[in-house]
Amino acid sequence: MIPAPYLLYLGHSTDFVGIKTSRGLAEFRRGDCVGEFRHDDSPLTLGLPRMTIAEGAAAGAKTLVLGIANSGGTLGGDLVRDAVAALDAGMNIAAGLHQRLRDVPELAALAKEKGLQLFDVRDPPADLRVGTGYARAGRRLLTVGTDCSVGKMYTTIALADALKARGEKADFRATGQTGILIAGAGVPIDAVVADFISGGIEMLAPERTDGGWDLIEGQGSLFHPSFAGVSTGLLHGAQAAALVLCHDPMRAHMRGLPHYPVPGLRETLEANLAVARLTSPDVQAVGVALNTSKLSRAEAERLCAETADALGLPCTDPFAMGVDSIIDRIDQCFEASPRVATLSL
Repeated sequence: MIPAPYLLYLGHSTDFVGIKTSRGLAEFRRGDCVGEFRHDDSPLTLGLPRMTIAEGAAAGAKTLVLGIANSGGTLGGDLVRDAVAALDAGMNIAAGLHQRLRDVPELAALAKEKGLQLFDVRDPPADLRVGTGYARAGRRLLTVGTDCSVGKMYTTIALADALKARGEKADFRATGQTGILIAGAGVPIDAVVADFISGGIEMLAPERTDGGWDLIEGQGSLFHPSFAGVSTGLLHGAQAAALVLCHDPMRAHMRGLPHYPVPGLRETLEANLAVARLTSPDVQAVGVALNTSKLSRAEAERLCAETADALGLPCTDPFAMGVDSIIDRIDQCFEASPRVATLSL
């Protein structure tokens, strides 16, 4: 377990999508966050108190979370210098980048000297196995997307919370650095050797017989040349009964690839269903989740209604409008599990 409370790192970031790990912690574990650290050239904020490294340590922060994502997941000179400052101030360091903290000699030596810890969240389990595709009991839902960073984690957590609010048994299964930091467990699937991706998901969401749901966080997109392999392995390993499609309607092109247009919703849905059928022949689409944060409420509601009519599926913005319409469709398509007994006073 990574010691809390946290000081969330924004550094020099100017890309709101690129700070998604810090944003996720600020949203879903806000009580564990004392503040945010950013340099003067960063215009971004999480709405937390802005602190220096020293102020964060004085406020009780036990871990600096380098909650940013960059192309290739590398630790640049600025990140290393800021991490050194945090170690000198008595804080542990956590990161989910592909480059490991422990592989930076300066950080490893200083952490050992100070008796502090370096947490590399993107370390996959050592005992992963190759996927088999054997049918396993249980009900699983996977979020998929037209692109990466379109709200799959937010949607998955929202669905898990909504099912539990209705008295169903439901568990969020994290597959990325942000989700793992929020949930406290998971498999960083984009750090897994390709042969073991589907097996890693079979282990993450194994057979269950209690009638509950495993809500599996999707990654990447079948249409993104950089990440389609991870998305494919997830679809095969999830053996999902249900898919929810996530999309950012304001996205002009695939993230990081201006020469690749964003695919259409119907095209994306059909492709994901086709790939999923290898291990789950009866898979169904149960909804569409849009990120409408850049639209007015009226525009967002209109777009959701138009999308629902066009695809014949409930469509909502999970963050702004909730996911009740998708949960209703799930209940229609699948027999609801026995409600958890509650005591009325």
